[in-house]
Amino acid sequence: MADWQSPTSPPPPPPDPMAAFRRPSPPPPPPPGATPSPSPLQDHRHHLPSEKHCMAAGKNYGSHAPKRAICSCITIFLLLAGITLLVLWLVYRPHKPRFTVIGAAFYGFNATAPPFLTTTLQFTIHIRNPNRRVSIHYDRLSAFVLYRNQAITAPIMLPPLHQDRHSAVSVSPMIGGSPLPVSAEVVNGLAAEESYGVVGVRLVVQGRVRWKAGAIRTARYGMYVKCDLFLGLKKGFVGQVPLLANPPCVVDI
Repeated sequence: MADWQSPTSPPPPPPDPMAAFRRPSPPPPPPPGATPSPSPLQDHRHHLPSEKHCMAAGKNYGSHAPKRAICSCITIFLLLAGITLLVLWLVYRPHKPRFTVIGAAFYGFNATAPPFLTTTLQFTIHIRNPNRRVSIHYDRLSAFVLYRNQAITAPIMLPPLHQDRHSAVSVSPMIGGSPLPVSAEVVNGLAAEESYGVVGVRLVVQGRVRWKAGAIRTARYGMYVKCDLFLGLKKGFVGQVPLLANPPCVVDI
């Protein structure tokens, strides 16, 4: 029998000592018309965020977070303040004072040229505070009398008035006493109504008012009160006169 021997491979070439110092050969150029594919390193850099993007994102996050917190705090504060004011308004809810004229006195009309009119009247005014939890403070009060929308007395100042909760007070100011220029229509109208026995006038009280509930005080508001009255007058009579009609006064604030 013949002996079978495995073929022997040729020995490897000896290592080249200059291979480490040689430049690697460039890859072969792509065929014409082919799109070059990006290298793995370039594709990885394309998807990673740059340092500038990271810094900008950090700044945006740092700037928006405090603003959102401040806006949330302001919103919550305004909401709580609104709820508190609503509750206080529902609990206290200040009402306007109520004025009623309950008495009048007449001390004569005196007309002189060119014309001037001297009128003296006295009214008893009943003022009621309908609020059970709120007191009222009146300031800069003045009163005068109108006839046919013309003043027949000069305004007189009234002292300040403080009214407790759910209380009533009466004041009796003397109005007029000094000559005031008026039209001839006013003089003739007053003379005609006096001879007839009924004179219609309007008493006006104006000033400023505010409400107080415990430590809470409101701002001052302008007040205008008008009371339309019909006085039973007889020619030559002086003193207390009857009120033929004295509806509740209209209070505008």
